[in-house]
Amino acid sequence: MTFQKGQSGNPGGRPPAVLPDGRTIADVAREHTADAIETLAKIMRDDEQPGAARVSAANAILDRGWGRPKQELDVDVKNESALVEAIRRGNERVRAMTEADA
Repeated sequence: MTFQKGQSGNPGGRPPAVLPDGRTIADVAREHTADAIETLAKIMRDDEQPGAARVSAANAILDRGWGRPKQELDVDVKNESALVEAIRRGNERVRAMTEADA
């Protein structure tokens, strides 16, 4: 089967895995949301937990409640042709990896 250039061969994406009872993995995971948030909150508030665990739990809660912060990229391009060449090489690598997987 051939596709038009620039058109996805699978525009709907991979279908979700469905369990025998008709639920998806996402459905099952969402059933545990309240418990997961409470567990993260307990870890975050527990002074006996390592600092890294407390920070990780706090970040997980904030990410889920407010979304991840936007990342800005400040680029000062003095040599535009070098940037264009780097992008071209990156695109070639991706194309080569995609063709190798096919």
